[in-house]
Amino acid sequence: MSTEKLEHRILTTASRRFLAELHAHFELRRRSLLEDRRRASREIESGLRHPNFVEETRWIRESEWKVAEIPEEIRDRRVEITGPTDRKRVIQALGSGARVFMADFEDAHSPVWSRTLEGQINLIDAVRREIEYVSPEGRNYRLPENPAVLFCRPRGWHLIEPNHLIQGQPISASLLDFGLYFHHNAEELVRRGSRPYFYIPKLESHLEARLWRDAFRFSEEHHGIEPGTVRATVLIETFPAVFQMEEILHELREYSAGLNCGRWDYLFSFIKTFHHLPDFDLPDRAQLTMDCNFLSAYAKRLIATCHRRGAHAMGGMAAQIPIKSDPRANAEALEKVRKDKIREVRLGHDGTWVAHPGLVAIATEVFDEAMPEPNQIDREVHPEWMRIGAVELMNLDDLRGKPITTMGIETNVEVALRYMEAWLSGSGAVPIHHLMEDAATAEISRAQLWQWLHHGKLGRKTFMDLVEHCSAEIGGDGRAAALLRDLVLQDRFVEFMTPGLSALLSGGSTHERQHPENEEKLG
Repeated sequence: MSTEKLEHRILTTASRRFLAELHAHFELRRRSLLEDRRRASREIESGLRHPNFVEETRWIRESEWKVAEIPEEIRDRRVEITGPTDRKRVIQALGSGARVFMADFEDAHSPVWSRTLEGQINLIDAVRREIEYVSPEGRNYRLPENPAVLFCRPRGWHLIEPNHLIQGQPISASLLDFGLYFHHNAEELVRRGSRPYFYIPKLESHLEARLWRDAFRFSEEHHGIEPGTVRATVLIETFPAVFQMEEILHELREYSAGLNCGRWDYLFSFIKTFHHLPDFDLPDRAQLTMDCNFLSAYAKRLIATCHRRGAHAMGGMAAQIPIKSDPRANAEALEKVRKDKIREVRLGHDGTWVAHPGLVAIATEVFDEAMPEPNQIDREVHPEWMRIGAVELMNLDDLRGKPITTMGIETNVEVALRYMEAWLSGSGAVPIHHLMEDAATAEISRAQLWQWLHHGKLGRKTFMDLVEHCSAEIGGDGRAAALLRDLVLQDRFVEFMTPGLSALLSGGSTHERQHPENEEKLG
């Protein structure tokens, strides 16, 4: 279907009007909150601010309150599958046996305009149980009788969509993704006895959560839907947000569907927050498991926070994927998944994530055995976990002395470069060495490369040679390699790599999106 026909189906007069109203009501606040982010980052880098809990909101943390009652259809979320919104994978995920499918317009999505529109159409058809797909080989894919509950993840507040302008100004990518899904599906979902569910990414403060709350309220009122119908799970995947988890739940308490340990983005955010401090350089990514002090503290604090407030505490992503060509390697990969899920359920998580349908059964088996009830929200909260603070959340003692290896450097170059090349080709979730890589894991790779190079642990010539060698092996037109060099070599740490990739999708240069002041113009 041509882009023009896709726009005709999705961007109706009514949906355009709704998007314009979302833009009018919330765009200035979004920009202001992004400036707050940048100000906080500058203050941390200059030593004027230290990450910690917010004193002004202490009353929220010290008072007694609960989030809204959990809807029956999502009381049990023991295994959730995530993935992009292309038609075949939407059908496969909804029929995978997982309790929830998170359709991802964010880290697993390359925002080619036609793919964004096609993704919205696929979700419209999925909501109405009208989605099917016939492969080039003639195989027919259809939904089972009881598919997974559908959640939609829009892009983060920091991104805009340059292909949809309102009075000459690009709309927030968050509002576009959310607005189109809500407009086309909310009433239909309610009619079917369900409701619109969302995953909210990359929040850095409770004020950003408040902006989402107000967008939910506005949208419900605009469409004549009962207040409090929307439910949203917030990914705690930025280091600033870990200090405001209770405040985020409080802001969204009538809309809350819990919090999620977005471990890979959290790792990236940790590196980004302390990029300027050599003492915070982390070793090879393979060493950064959830048993590390600072990551274990993060998970424990999240679980205790959620359960204290009556909310789901969802576990993180298993990045492994089945290895059909090597039974032994496949068995080793599945055992890693099993051990990770055992750790999560024993810790107290109410559910977990997988990236491949082939992992649903093993994750389900682990949670079925250890969690006979729909969730663990009523499990007694560990009082010491609620006392976890900045010291524990920044404790790297167990990582001191662990090496940065040649293999770790080479892996980071390869993962970053292969992912960026795939992203520019329209793929946002990419299998690399039997792991499902997305924007978050690629961000870890390029962020570590920046730290190691600028702190003297990686030579410039070594890095350049590796990029040249890897680029020649992968192929491509050189744009991804040029962007990776720019991101790693320049003195200023670039906040996100996806804006630079978006500029390349739009035909811009690798330099156009390297500065925050350009972000609002180019998307």
